[in-house]
Amino acid sequence: MPLARRALLAALAVSSAAACTSARAIPSDDAPRTDKALRTASVAARRLLPDHWRQITFAEGQERDTFRVSGSTGHVTVAGDTPATQLTGLNWYLRHIAYAEINWAGEQTDLLPRELPGLDGTVSRRANVPHRFALNDTNDGYTGAYLDWTYWERELDVLALHGYNEVLVYAGADALYHRVFQEFGYADEELRTWIPGPAHQPWWLLQNLSAFPSPVSQQLLDARAALGRRIADRVRELGMTPVFPGYFGTVPAGFAERNPGARTVPQGEWMGFARPDWLDPRTDEFARVAAAFYRVQDEMCGGASTLYKMDLLHEGGDPGDVPVADAAKGVERALRRAHPGATWVILGWQHNPPRAIVDAVDKKHMLVVDGLSDRFPTVTDREADWGDTPYAFGSIWNFGGHTVLGANTPDWAELYEKWRTNGGSKLRGIALMPEAADNNPAAFALFSELAWREGALDLKAWFAEWAHARYGARDAHAEAAWDILRRTAYGTTRADSWSEGADGLFGARPALNSVRAGRWSPKRLRYDAADFEPALGELLRVRTELRASSAYRRDLLDVARQSLSNRSRVLLPRIKEAYDAGNADRFDELSGVWLSLMDLLDELVATDSRHLLGRWVADARSWGAGAAEREQLAYDNLSLLTVWGTRKGADAGLRDYANREWAGLVGGLYRLRWSTYFEELRAALKEGRAPKKIDWFALEDRWTRDPGPLATEPSGDTYTVAARVRDRLTALS
Repeated sequence: MPLARRALLAALAVSSAAACTSARAIPSDDAPRTDKALRTASVAARRLLPDHWRQITFAEGQERDTFRVSGSTGHVTVAGDTPATQLTGLNWYLRHIAYAEINWAGEQTDLLPRELPGLDGTVSRRANVPHRFALNDTNDGYTGAYLDWTYWERELDVLALHGYNEVLVYAGADALYHRVFQEFGYADEELRTWIPGPAHQPWWLLQNLSAFPSPVSQQLLDARAALGRRIADRVRELGMTPVFPGYFGTVPAGFAERNPGARTVPQGEWMGFARPDWLDPRTDEFARVAAAFYRVQDEMCGGASTLYKMDLLHEGGDPGDVPVADAAKGVERALRRAHPGATWVILGWQHNPPRAIVDAVDKKHMLVVDGLSDRFPTVTDREADWGDTPYAFGSIWNFGGHTVLGANTPDWAELYEKWRTNGGSKLRGIALMPEAADNNPAAFALFSELAWREGALDLKAWFAEWAHARYGARDAHAEAAWDILRRTAYGTTRADSWSEGADGLFGARPALNSVRAGRWSPKRLRYDAADFEPALGELLRVRTELRASSAYRRDLLDVARQSLSNRSRVLLPRIKEAYDAGNADRFDELSGVWLSLMDLLDELVATDSRHLLGRWVADARSWGAGAAEREQLAYDNLSLLTVWGTRKGADAGLRDYANREWAGLVGGLYRLRWSTYFEELRAALKEGRAPKKIDWFALEDRWTRDPGPLATEPSGDTYTVAARVRDRLTALS
């Protein structure tokens, strides 16, 4: 039995005994329950602050979503109504009193004094909204479908620290569907063929695809079910709510033939993939399947939740002749029967949810997590859009896991408090929904803080304070660097109808007129690159004693990487100009510079373990039971970043959707593509002919199936390589 499976199944056995059926473990008057809640926060603090946790005492708080911090030197007390709220209070103390930073991308705690500083009096903060929702439906794909408990334990700690109380939990949904449909006439093997590989499962759960790229094994289903259970148990232990997938009608092919009386609506294709059929929610058969789904889910997940995520007819779903309002009522009715009082969580995206859905259901039990709050300037009145349905202000600052730096922070500062305090406002939460997590640490910290702030947000002051806590002390160069970043990458707004930055051209499928790597990415930088680049020099001048933390190294890498990436947009038009002019010498010179910058970029990102493609592939292989399964899982995970799926899907726009500037990708596939392209252009110039067409998909898929050796451990020193980046870019200016 593989190690990943053994560890997860052992963990399941331990966690099952302690599973609780309540969705929120709120401390009560019951002394053992209260003690357990306090121990949960204390154990988390021990994981996060191994040298200081004994100086922190957690106490029970009576007010919901409220923390209080007090204490003297070496004796800090944090009170809150749940372990998560207590940890949120701890995070406030670390950032504002002790000047430390724990983030999902880098941390700084080494400069904490031996004895933690005390406070003058007691500081109290209450969340200004009840819902603090975290993670995108795509998270299990683009962040990593093959991450283990070591990752998830820390991720949940960090989400609790930053004030979240609702976490999307999709791991194990594959095993859930596998169990349920064996009750409706399907055999084990055909269901394992229908279920996609873990990296592609988010889009199966959204009813976009099925059966790609290879059947899943029983041991893999077992391991993922164990991980999902362990995640759900820990979410509850922390006093947060696990948000589970609800049932809205997805069925395997042939369901109506096996279940007399059932009525299904074919869903056609999505990006070249066969979509699962949709079971008419008005029918008795739908009610039977939904009842089985929620029963089995409760058994597997240790009990019920109060929040269930469902996106009816997502991205082009076809209702056929089923009235959408009646379908929504059927979905809601099934949820109510299984879990009275539960809330239906639905994504605000494109034209979803339509008024036909929200007007058909009990609005008191629906929550829209809005993915477009900071995307389009035309979004101005969500109460009118959704008929006074409660919603959460959300941001998707990252698509596909792009490594691009930045976010529309001026929109957060302007819109959140304005919308929340408007007369008749239905804003009831925040929704942290980048398509991949663990990036843009400043954006993560700032967005998370919206729900715990009072009054206007001064971004200039916030970024100055951020630099202080991020590096552990005040430094003029650190503040200058972050002020530059505030005005450039973090100073963009939704005025141009984008919420993420432009990806780099090194990751684009080669063409002299390329303007973006991902089909749905911005075509141009959303700020002036020349204004951004000085941030690199300022960060390099931060004083030596502040450079040791992973927070500093991560920021330095991000800014150096972004500076190199931005130069691709300056250099490519010059290469095109040389080629169009027939100037072979100039073309050779500039294309050589291009490839050398790619080499430097690959060397830079290789200094950080979270920027290694080899780690991504090794994570997937570790879940396989044998050589064949390990290779299947590696392809599942790696293809998501490159071709994504089939040739038809790639041609429809999915290829490079999840492009990212990682070691092994930049120096592997991306460099192979550009060097191949430049060689062909060079030959065309020499021979006086048009360049030959290259079958890019064939090259990309071949590389994805056999990328060669990939480093799984970082190499080199981030500061040294970042200094070389600065010097090289200065020489090219």
